[in-house]
This record gives sequence, structure tokens and C-alpha cells, in this order.
Amino acid sequence: MDTDAAEEPWDLVRAAQKGDTDAFGVLYDRYVDIVYRYVLFRVGDRTLAEDVTSETFLRALRGIGSISYQGRDVGAWFVTIARNIVFDHVKSSRYRLEVTTAELADNREVADGPEQEVLTDAANAELHRCVAQLGADQRECITLRFIQGLSVAETAARMGRNEGAIKALQHRAVRRLARMLPSWLR
Repeated sequence: MDTDAAEEPWDLVRAAQKGDTDAFGVLYDRYVDIVYRYVLFRVGDRTLAEDVTSETFLRALRGIGSISYQGRDVGAWFVTIARNIVFDHVKSSRYRLEVTTAELADNREVADGPEQEVLTDAANAELHRCVAQLGADQRECITLRFIQGLSVAETAARMGRNEGAIKALQHRAVRRLARMLPSWLR
């Protein structure tokens, strides 16, 4: 792994700690998609995932002064914040009473119909169920590659394996998922 590439995000953190708002903007641009995909995988709702992602970066901005280098990528810090927000959301009583009548009236954006939304939610739930049944290595590989959007090289570095092993692991995991998914989802 390139040491300069690993150090650069921490240089941005240090600059943001000194008040450089552009540095935080670069961090946001670099990690927003990873955080969003992580949250969407966890909550299964795009609007909620967008809200949690926004809250993640707001909390990160507020807490940027307290973070210090811990030998890991800065993205792990953002994902930890997001994980804690998702956990708090699930624990809260608001989770069961999420949509108020006023919010329904204000939400006039036309998207896919309710039938498509139900099918998408069902497909996501089934896919999550199948991914959860994979072995730990296959599950981690699928999560890193497709949920967090890491490259094969990044996944290999994260898992401590070579790229060929990751490609083989991913191939086996995808084939196993294809066999596990019900025919209506293939």
C-alpha cells in the first residue's frame, strides 16, 4: 500500500483541524459515497440513508478537533460515526413512528410507484438475508467491494490478502449468492 496515499487523508484532517474548510470538503467528497452505501445497506431506505449520511458529516465536522491518527484510514472514523447514528436510530422510539402526517403532505416528490418501492424493499431484504448467510470472509469481501465500493486492491489490503485471492473469493461469493437468491430476484 502506498504510504503517501494513506497519509494524505490525515493531512486533510490536520488541515481541517486548523480551520481549512476546503480540506474538510475534500474529505467529504472522498468518503460520502462510502458512508452512504454503508448506511443504505444497514437501513434499506434511501431517504433515511441520505439523512444519516448528512448527520454523519455534520457530527464529523463538529468533532474534527478531537480525532487523531490511529493507524487506520479516516474513512473508518466516518463509518463508525454513521454506525453509531444508525444504532441510535434503531434504538429510539421514533424508529417505529418515523413518518408524521405533516411530512407526508410535504413529500410531494414523484418517484417510483408504491408497487416498485415494495418490490425494491423486498429484493433488498432478500439480498441482505442471503449476504448474511455467507461465510465471514465472503460476506466481508462482498461488503467491502459492493457496499463500501472499494477496489480489488483496496479490498485485498483491508483483508490482508493478495488481489488474486480477493477475485477468487468474490467470484465464489457471487456464485453462491446467485444460487441462494430466489428465482423472482435473479
